[in-house]
Amino acid sequence: MLFVKREDLKAGMRLARPIYNKNGVLLYERNSKLTQQGIESIKNFGLIGIFVLEPAEPVPPMTQADIDFERFQTMCVFSIQEELDKILQTKRVSKMLMIASDIIKNYGHLEQKINFIQNLRSKEDYIYKHAMNVAILCAMMTHVLNMKVDEQLETVQSAVIHDIGKLMVPKSIMEKNEWTDAEWTQIQAAELEGFDLIDSVYSSSPNIKRICAQSQKVLSSLETGEDISAVKMVGGAKVLAVAERFDTMTAMRFAGEPVSEVAALKHLLENPQVYDSKVVNALIQSIHILSPGVSVELNTGEKALVITANEQNILQPMVLMFRDNSIVDLSNERMYGDLEIKDIMKTMDNRYVMDMDMLKKSGIQVETPEYVEVSRS
Repeated sequence: MLFVKREDLKAGMRLARPIYNKNGVLLYERNSKLTQQGIESIKNFGLIGIFVLEPAEPVPPMTQADIDFERFQTMCVFSIQEELDKILQTKRVSKMLMIASDIIKNYGHLEQKINFIQNLRSKEDYIYKHAMNVAILCAMMTHVLNMKVDEQLETVQSAVIHDIGKLMVPKSIMEKNEWTDAEWTQIQAAELEGFDLIDSVYSSSPNIKRICAQSQKVLSSLETGEDISAVKMVGGAKVLAVAERFDTMTAMRFAGEPVSEVAALKHLLENPQVYDSKVVNALIQSIHILSPGVSVELNTGEKALVITANEQNILQPMVLMFRDNSIVDLSNERMYGDLEIKDIMKTMDNRYVMDMDMLKKSGIQVETPEYVEVSRS
């Protein structure tokens, strides 16, 4: 699966993800072949780009949970857009509590991991979709961390509203790939104005602004080098900081390509002075990252297929080597201490089809989720 910017789309490419219109109506099913008319439609939608399948790549399997997740994203983002726009106009919250409660109802009580599927974004809806995804991640992580109900609700509301200041930036600036120093100063000023607005509309809930401001301080420290280890942070701010960075790194961007979930996770793990390790672990317990079927590249340049996840150390799964079909348990550091996963493979053309029954007969535990058939176009 590859992310292709809209200017590089060509007729005949197959969609890896479905495309919905602004009313949530399915326009293009995954595995549909792009036509010139379809490419023009995508440009008219304002999408930054889309995910496409490579020529030899089969359609990725989807479970009912995957389909439900995409449907929920489609429905939820319009509620968030309407609410944030209304807050800007009236300086009051209207349906925020209902939106946060709905997110928690669907994703704040799960006892199993989900496939966190990144959505397609346009320059017009980028902030709204970012807010939604960050809120969903926060709902899952606060549940894993066993936060109190009121803390969970405050954190999810903070996630929805935390970037509202960016909606005050002129579109001509916000939609640029690069900013001048003056434009960056203007964006920072708008973010501060956004925090003031949050403080105003949540005057009776000061923790909302506290969570938003502190999470921003956490993220800024990575660039400024400021030591925040002694700064007392509320739990929601630590959660929001991890969710914010993970979604920002793995989502489609105006400039450059999104990074893989593995690359984003490594960034979080390699900066414990910024990201709370318990919160990062809650993220790992919330979403699938290196699950069976994922193709990876090792630090030796070799390619392999994950056949069993490692719940104790997610970066050390059991893999099937493409070179000789040997099975390597990366958690066995005595034998394979020099081997480690570099990243998820960007190209998926040389994969093996796993015989789950054969693996089970060999004593290897594998998950066998119930997939839903994709319609053929």
